[in-house]
Amino acid sequence: MGYVYLFVAIVAEVVGTSALKASQEFTRFWPSVVVVVGYGIAFYMLTLVLRTVPVGIAYALWAGLGIVLVTLIGVLAFGEKLDVPAVLGLALIIAGVVVIQAFSQVSAH
Repeated sequence: MGYVYLFVAIVAEVVGTSALKASQEFTRFWPSVVVVVGYGIAFYMLTLVLRTVPVGIAYALWAGLGIVLVTLIGVLAFGEKLDVPAVLGLALIIAGVVVIQAFSQVSAH
């Protein structure tokens, strides 16, 4: 169940971060509400994740996947461009997430 909570935490964080740009420095009401609610859900769900997933593993997956997804939203929704070093860095983040998921046997207790 911890990884289900982690998925929800990642999605909520990505939604909150995406709305952060749309909030225009918290000058737009509804995007600002989405930021606060998104981050609130993300952090609450992350606390539930930590019942069963080690904090280092949970945070690595949360941050790594969040970075990649927010970058994709930046490209698709905001027209941001990536250069070769950015793509390479994102590929390394994805590789790190895959290695953690495939090979790590660290337990929460």
